[in-house]
Amino acid sequence: MNEMKSGAACSDPQPPNLGGKCDLIIIGSGPGGYRAAEYAAKNGLQVVIVESAFAGGTCLNCGCIPTKAFCHDAELAEIRQSFDFQKVVERKQQIVEQLRSGVESLMQQPGITFVHGHGHFLDANTIEVVSTVFPEDGEPETVVQQFKADNIIIATGSRTKILPIPGITGPKCVTSTELLDIQEVPKRLCIIGAGVIGMEFASVFASFGSEVTVVEYLKECLPALDSDIAKRLRKQLEKRGVKFYLGAGVKQVDGGTVTFERKGKEESVEADTILVATGRTPNVENLNLDRAGIESDRAGIKVNPDTFEVSTSNTQHPTPRIFAIGDVNGRQLLAHAATMQGIRVVNTILGRKDAIRLDIMPAAVFTNPEAASVGPTEDQLKDEGREFTCHKGYYRANGKALAIEATEGIAKLFTDADDRIIGCHILGAHAADLVQEVAALMNRDTTLAQLRDIVHIHPTLSEILQDIG
Repeated sequence: MNEMKSGAACSDPQPPNLGGKCDLIIIGSGPGGYRAAEYAAKNGLQVVIVESAFAGGTCLNCGCIPTKAFCHDAELAEIRQSFDFQKVVERKQQIVEQLRSGVESLMQQPGITFVHGHGHFLDANTIEVVSTVFPEDGEPETVVQQFKADNIIIATGSRTKILPIPGITGPKCVTSTELLDIQEVPKRLCIIGAGVIGMEFASVFASFGSEVTVVEYLKECLPALDSDIAKRLRKQLEKRGVKFYLGAGVKQVDGGTVTFERKGKEESVEADTILVATGRTPNVENLNLDRAGIESDRAGIKVNPDTFEVSTSNTQHPTPRIFAIGDVNGRQLLAHAATMQGIRVVNTILGRKDAIRLDIMPAAVFTNPEAASVGPTEDQLKDEGREFTCHKGYYRANGKALAIEATEGIAKLFTDADDRIIGCHILGAHAADLVQEVAALMNRDTTLAQLRDIVHIHPTLSEILQDIG
């Protein structure tokens, strides 16, 4: 495999098994890693990027992208009242492979060496990569390479957090990764966890015809969303047949039986498939972080919140700069957050200032209907004692929403004492697109009065924002 050979992008090329000195080493090729590599190479840095699995990371291969393919086909299934699940799975896989091929091509551009293998620290500026190569003739071979750089980015992402619940790893239990590769729609699907992953799959498989049950420890789904929006979304899913058990702590899983305690009583549900969607945990194992003096905890690698430089106790090599971006630092578990953190890091390496507002981070839940948000919730604003005004707009009063039969929805927009927009939470069709507009305005400290002065196309859903009360 040609990508196993190093030296092509190194300033001090060595034989393939020895590697060489580069400007930047990146461990992980998810949205944070591959976009940082591309940006760094375009700005003249020599980059080695190491990937132990597939190019594109979790988001592309078993996260955001394949899930959105399922969401699309689920919406079509609702409209057409029929679908071929095998074609759904095949289309999802074709999309993943097409995009993965694109990332692989991107990683072949001048200035980048893509190395497939497991990377770990030997010291604060040396990464060892262990790869398995498959010659055309003969047995698989293990190749060990070493790369040195004064700048290293850890972008290893996260995986499903498995709680210490008896039976939680049983044969009927799957993570989102396995559920995306399932070959037939389960008749009964129980989802443990009502976060983003749990809610998206609840919406999808309800459309595909599963009897969906969601068991959630908290009192409401989607705690990061405005509580009003979260409750309205849950009610919409309940109308579509999804059953929720909130305030329910799972005690054990026995085959297809999920037993939980709710309101002091023990209850259970039966399922053919059980999705474990209980959060994410950072991929820090086997990186040998201690050899570089890097500190981490259960949330992830500790970093400077502005530069994402790690906190290190290592004094043997004072010059290397080590950074951690994306899910592995536990700060904002979003693909686009990882991307922008990576660009911030490369700018830091280059000595450049940027205007990236990482405090303004939009997010979306691609259920049916969609929910999206940017900025604090109404509850958070109240808890912080901040002066604010809540403005509301309704889909049912919008011409485009009526025309496309999407009248179920609400937009909540918050302004401060100076009329500046400080947050927005929306439930309804194309909520993510509408929130993105608000996020752009927030980056420019726009007031509500200024928003109302901006011409909007008629008829569009975005007029909900312009006409908000």
